[in-house]
Amino acid sequence: MTLDDLRAEIVTCRNCPRLVDWREHVAVEKRAAFRAETYWARPVPGFGDPSARIVVVGLAPAAHGANRTGRVFTGDRSGDWLFRAMHRAGLANQPTSTHAGDGLVLHAAWVTAPVKCAPPDNAPTPLERDTCAPFLARELAALHPVVVVCLGAFAYAAACRTYAVRPRPRFGHGVETNVTDGPTLLCSFHPSQQNTFTGRLTEPMLDAVFTRAVELSGVGGAIERGV
Repeated sequence: MTLDDLRAEIVTCRNCPRLVDWREHVAVEKRAAFRAETYWARPVPGFGDPSARIVVVGLAPAAHGANRTGRVFTGDRSGDWLFRAMHRAGLANQPTSTHAGDGLVLHAAWVTAPVKCAPPDNAPTPLERDTCAPFLARELAALHPVVVVCLGAFAYAAACRTYAVRPRPRFGHGVETNVTDGPTLLCSFHPSQQNTFTGRLTEPMLDAVFTRAVELSGVGGAIERGV
């Protein structure tokens, strides 16, 4: 199965009734700032370079972010932090992403989430998490990344389940877990407002994670050459 085939399967999924109801409800009861926009209101597939050596994994689409724009981490403040950091690391051609047609191109990187639909209160249930897990497993199998950047404990746990990491080392910012015959899992605090507003995550901290990801992945030389 190709990434395009997987995308087509993801965007038509209706396996979790609570998530389907929520993502579609939000698209009707819009935030005032986006009243004139038509929301995507479907599962959000991963996005990026199909030859990615670095895969960035988050949690789930934001109700008024990717659930609105149709592109993961696009249109919310977490995405603002993420794409600025990826741009500084040479993994993105621009530091912002506001909508799916805004010209953003990722180099040697792919961004995705373990849960493809926006959950109420950003909290998928264990059943919803497990129902969606095969999508992430197939995505990672198709990409064969060298590094998986895990934004938050939820992403780290999902990556460890996908790669059958047991026992699972404790999550922490900057923690690295090497998967036998697989990628390095590189942890970062999630760039949520809760973390960025309180200073738990700073831009230099996030930059350090992506600098390390580039180093581990071996794409640094290509970035310097503009390849």
